[in-house]
Amino acid sequence: MASIAQSLPAANNPLAWLWQWLRDELTPYPGRLALVARMVISATLVMIIGMTFRIPYTWQGAVYALLVSRENPRATVKSAATIFLVTGIAAAYIILSMKLVINSPPLHFLWIITTFFLAFYAISTLTNYLAAVAFVNAVAAGIPLWDRHVSAETNVEDTLWLCLAVLIAVVVTGAVELAVVRRRPGDEILSPMTERLGAVEDLLNCYADGCAPDLATQQKIERLSMVGTSMLRQILRRSNVPPQYSVAIGGVAVLIGRLVDVAATLTPLNFGFSVSDRTRFRVLASSLASIRRDLMNREIPALVQFDTETEATAVVPLLGEMEHTVSLITEVFAGSRSAEEYLPSPNNLEGSTLLSRDAFVNPDHLLFALKGGLAASLCYVIYNAIAWPGISTAVTTCMLTALSTIGASRQKQVLRVAGALVGGFVIGMGSQIFILPYVDSIGGFLLLFVLVTGLSAWFLTSSPRLSYFGVQVALAFYLVHLEEFKIRTSLGVARDRVVGILLGLFMMWLIFDRLWSSPASVEMKRAFTSTLRLMAQFAREPLSKDRQIAVGRSLALRETINSNLDKARALADGVLFEFGPSRRRNLEVRSYIRQWQPQLRTLFVMRNASLKYRLQLPGFELPQSVRLLQQAYDERSARVLEDLADQIESNSRQARPMSEDSFGHLEQKLHACYAKEEQPVAEAHIRSFITLLRGIDGLTTSLAEEITIEFDRTT
Repeated sequence: MASIAQSLPAANNPLAWLWQWLRDELTPYPGRLALVARMVISATLVMIIGMTFRIPYTWQGAVYALLVSRENPRATVKSAATIFLVTGIAAAYIILSMKLVINSPPLHFLWIITTFFLAFYAISTLTNYLAAVAFVNAVAAGIPLWDRHVSAETNVEDTLWLCLAVLIAVVVTGAVELAVVRRRPGDEILSPMTERLGAVEDLLNCYADGCAPDLATQQKIERLSMVGTSMLRQILRRSNVPPQYSVAIGGVAVLIGRLVDVAATLTPLNFGFSVSDRTRFRVLASSLASIRRDLMNREIPALVQFDTETEATAVVPLLGEMEHTVSLITEVFAGSRSAEEYLPSPNNLEGSTLLSRDAFVNPDHLLFALKGGLAASLCYVIYNAIAWPGISTAVTTCMLTALSTIGASRQKQVLRVAGALVGGFVIGMGSQIFILPYVDSIGGFLLLFVLVTGLSAWFLTSSPRLSYFGVQVALAFYLVHLEEFKIRTSLGVARDRVVGILLGLFMMWLIFDRLWSSPASVEMKRAFTSTLRLMAQFAREPLSKDRQIAVGRSLALRETINSNLDKARALADGVLFEFGPSRRRNLEVRSYIRQWQPQLRTLFVMRNASLKYRLQLPGFELPQSVRLLQQAYDERSARVLEDLADQIESNSRQARPMSEDSFGHLEQKLHACYAKEEQPVAEAHIRSFITLLRGIDGLTTSLAEEITIEFDRTT
């Protein structure tokens, strides 16, 4: 496929690919400069206040100024209160519990290990990202305090100073956001979507006019394809969108990402387009314009259908794939009432929960907490065993690293080590040797701080593939220069901070990437097959006759599936950073899985929509005879998904086809059951249900055929 061909040159010239990747990641895009400026202003104001009034833990506040979400100013202000509240709770937890264990070394040690476990479990399960950040930062900074041989009053005082530093950071950041940006709730979700749809629309209009796309359009498509939709999905997870709508919008985000990927594949190809091809390009561009306009107006896009009978040409496979993707986008929205329901509302946060719904049923959360707790505990034991408290930043590094490393892969370790070296050794210690000896005022240090923060923020605003490098540079620099209120004349403190960072990174690499991990290509394949099996379980629900139990289990499965889909996408990004003799084949598998992911996610969205019929919720009841037929059909569909998972794992063809008459029989029974009804509502009800089932049947069949064809080709 063309998408595979696009990826394969990287296998032949990794350095050229790496240079192109860095250039694309660092290229300015609309709004990037303004975002970086706001981050620099916030961090600089926090630094000035902290250094002027000699507030301890100013480095913590400066890091907060970079990490606080800025996609939605109103949400930023609300999250500021959350951050401070959670920090206060964490500080109270540390102070009160320490009173019980401080005089017993065994209990003290056990408490610390348990706290590390709880911190990593919170990272994995809390639905509020900023609450997890606040809890983890407070724990990471508070625990080393209480290991010092000082009075309890001093430790309590320093813990309260930590709360003050956090308060200053969230107040300053919130004030800057309110002063600079004013947008409606939901713009942080809709704007990236409409930007991508607009870029693809411009490209299609060029082809419809029979001319090659201009350089700016090509570069924009390539940049958006490189950035992907990971950041958009991260924004979605951090927003207050209710879970049922998060699933739908997440599906749309992946489909739009797939549309951009296909468009990027189309840009370097030259075809002599026929009149019919140009017409199809124009119709597709018009459909995208309509969808984009509806989203901008907070309206639900209407269903789109394309003519599939047009004669085949060389470009039709790609054009047909784009048409199919656009149709799926509108199908996801089908049956919805208002786009406002898909967006966070200032007054309606119904459906939000503190913990993810699969917090106690998904073993991945427990495994992540065990791995993270072990890494932090080893760092704690090492720096206490060798009596080197200066490297206690290892624990902080483990926890801050974990905030961005769920599903860690090799490239993230490279970014962490590179960021620590650049921020700690090159910039941190380098400035101590060559710059700060010649600086005798706050103005000189302010200039250095702004330049380093600006550099870090620029990397931080890249895609998730590179953004953590910026976080690590800033963290290392701040730890070196913002822990005291004077220019250091000794390199010992800077050395200790950087060694601690490197120790934390080494432990995270050892635990996450060596002892408990596989190559990203293997993990990606495993995550995709796991999603297929979970989808099969979801199709069979409800298994319990108790509606409350059935609903709880279905919601937990839904959260796990959604998490697995995001995990597979993130691991697919990591495959690009793995080299070796199997790289070419791994890139092929990655390309296919990226192609199948949007279809699987759309199938998930439709299965989620059909759940209300399977649960027999009020207004969606079905006759017993129809329910039995639906259960039989769902069982057959589930077995097909399980066979596909077996096929991918064993690298052999063994998937069973869908029975052609299974859906037809169900459809006939539905028509027969409602033929006697005279109420127009019943007719609309059955039409909606049949359309939904037809979409599920078509997607399941299409996915099974594509996977089977691929394994026919390779076996």
